[in-house]
Amino acid sequence: MAYDRYLAICNPLHYSSKMTNTTSHHLASGAWVGGFLSPILPVVLISKLVFCGPNQVNYFYCDAQPLLKLSCSSTQFTETAISVLATGLIFSSFVLTVLSYIFIISTILRIPSAIGRKKAFSTCASHLTVVMIYYGTITAMYMQPMSRFSLDINKVLSLLYTVVTPMLNPIIYSLRNKEMKDSVTKFFKRINKGKDFE
Repeated sequence: MAYDRYLAICNPLHYSSKMTNTTSHHLASGAWVGGFLSPILPVVLISKLVFCGPNQVNYFYCDAQPLLKLSCSSTQFTETAISVLATGLIFSSFVLTVLSYIFIISTILRIPSAIGRKKAFSTCASHLTVVMIYYGTITAMYMQPMSRFSLDINKVLSLLYTVVTPMLNPIIYSLRNKEMKDSVTKFFKRINKGKDFE
């Protein structure tokens, strides 16, 4: 999305020649391959741990932290390796996103008309909102030693990036739609009129 927004705003005349189906397929394939390869090290390291005692995972899904809590053996190396890997992955993708938005914002600020700047900012605002929610929660979850937060806090954070962020995507992106904006405005006007009569 960041690359797509970058091309659409910084290179609009070259957008269709650079964002081809092949480019889209390469970007999607890269995300899928990265998403498949990145958990291999944590899975291998966790599979080598010794588990004893209760075998119930106190979590919504099988994540590294609750599995490390169940282990009887030392998890320090595994925790450190997972934190370093997560930090590298999250930080590199975050830096690429931030760099694209630095270019986008500098391009938007050079647009001479206020209407053009507003339209360009509104195009990016929805994606930036989702990115901030996602990176904020995922950073809190994985870019710190896993033993620092309680499982209960991590359960709430995991709900934010696995349930809330995907649920907000259609809402946030649909607010760019003029018909949707008009409907929301009418809805709140009706609510306010109803309060006036009470």
